[in-house]
Amino acid sequence: MTSPPVPGPPAPGQPPAPGEAPARAEAAASAHRPWTLQRRLILTIVAIVSLILVLVAATTSAILGSVLEDRLSEQVHSNLDRMKVWVAQEVRVDPTAQADDVLERMQASPGFLLGIQATSISAAVVTEDGVQALTSAQLDELIAGVAAEPGEPVATRTVSISGLGSFQVAGAVAGNAITVVGLSRDEIASTIAQMLTVIALLTTGGLVLLAVATAWTIRAGLAPLRAVADTATRVAQQPLDQGAVTIAERVPDAQADPRTEVGRVGAALNTLLDHVSRSLDARQRNEERMRRFVADASHELRTPLASIRGYSELSLRALTQTPPGVAAEKAAELAAATTQQSLDRIQAQSVRMTGIVEDLLLLARLDEGQELVYGTVDVARLMVDAVGDAQVAGPDHEWIIDVPEESITIAGDAARLHQVVANLLANARVHTPAGTVVTGSVGAADGSVILRVHDTGPGVPAAVQDELFERFARADVSRARHTGGSGLGLSIARAIVEAHGGEVTVTSRPGDTTFSVRLPLPAPGDRR
Repeated sequence: MTSPPVPGPPAPGQPPAPGEAPARAEAAASAHRPWTLQRRLILTIVAIVSLILVLVAATTSAILGSVLEDRLSEQVHSNLDRMKVWVAQEVRVDPTAQADDVLERMQASPGFLLGIQATSISAAVVTEDGVQALTSAQLDELIAGVAAEPGEPVATRTVSISGLGSFQVAGAVAGNAITVVGLSRDEIASTIAQMLTVIALLTTGGLVLLAVATAWTIRAGLAPLRAVADTATRVAQQPLDQGAVTIAERVPDAQADPRTEVGRVGAALNTLLDHVSRSLDARQRNEERMRRFVADASHELRTPLASIRGYSELSLRALTQTPPGVAAEKAAELAAATTQQSLDRIQAQSVRMTGIVEDLLLLARLDEGQELVYGTVDVARLMVDAVGDAQVAGPDHEWIIDVPEESITIAGDAARLHQVVANLLANARVHTPAGTVVTGSVGAADGSVILRVHDTGPGVPAAVQDELFERFARADVSRARHTGGSGLGLSIARAIVEAHGGEVTVTSRPGDTTFSVRLPLPAPGDRR
């Protein structure tokens, strides 16, 4: 049985096999896939700690080895001082004394090396099995390691002897003999090896524990970022471009603690989502108000347009058709009367349409910062004139004026401010029943002048108070001409007041409704 052929790379100019290109692209993407922050942090921390531990182990081993070497050197010199006297006595008694015989008599511990040069050279070492004389080859290695100038003592040195290991040796001249004493360095090597083994085991275990603890800590620390990413992903998948949209997704409070650095990211995202949600709600309300306004404006404009068309057709019929049995002169008089009446109605409806269009244009110009002509305005006189005009238009209401005796002047557009007050007074007159008391007052407080229009009518419904000054909003949703307006009057009033740097507010409950206009008083020496 033969194994199937293994596909190799395509020949130059030959297209890749089906499915091979996606596999290569996936492999390339995997090869260049960036490491996660968690992986980078873990590897960096473990690498740094590993380097530190290796340096500590190397330094500790070096220091410990140096200490042990110094201690061994002290032991060598101590034994040398004792042995040179002993060897000198042995040589005086027997000039041919050998090192192994001396070691047999002194009962030295294993690892002790003794070399003697008198009439001959000999050396021996104490092992676990007893005293062992050095072979000629081993003796040559010892002599080469401790060779010194004639007459000079042998300095402390390290000598390696085949089959016996490494020794630290020192020598001295006593009488007619040179004595060399050495101690094995195997214990030092064994101690350092044991220490390095223990350090390696502890380091490995510590690094594993460090990696696990670091991974857990980083994972817990980055949990708010993952929550932020998950929340942002869910929000990004929502259709936010149209219709009523509610963003309910939020980063959990436990992962959005502003007292932590990462938690501040979650808290910031929650704040951003709150702003976006409010903006979407405002956009939806504006769209709904716009649709209502389009419907209302269409109705408002369609009615006068229908009237204009109807009266136009009536005038044309009156001019072109003569009623049966009516004399020509009488028919001409009837046609002239009908045409005059039609033209009067056409003019009235045109004026009505013009008013709506002018209100829209006024709002547009106010948005662009235009339309205001500044001058000196006496607000007390302005309130008196506006209430007087309103009293003529609404004699069935009770009108009260409350203004200070001294004049209060501000810098502003007198005609537009009069329009604001007149609008508020007309609003009170139209939306309250006969007999309602309407009060126009002027006062000053906290560097501002305050104009108030108060009435004792039924009040503004609480559901529409927050949107009362929005464009296209109407407190009365009916389209009846005696109450329902185009929804632009109060928005125009607010636009004019805000263009003067002021604000207009309303407080209302049944029997107590107050519209307040607050305008800044000029600073001393301020002139426009």
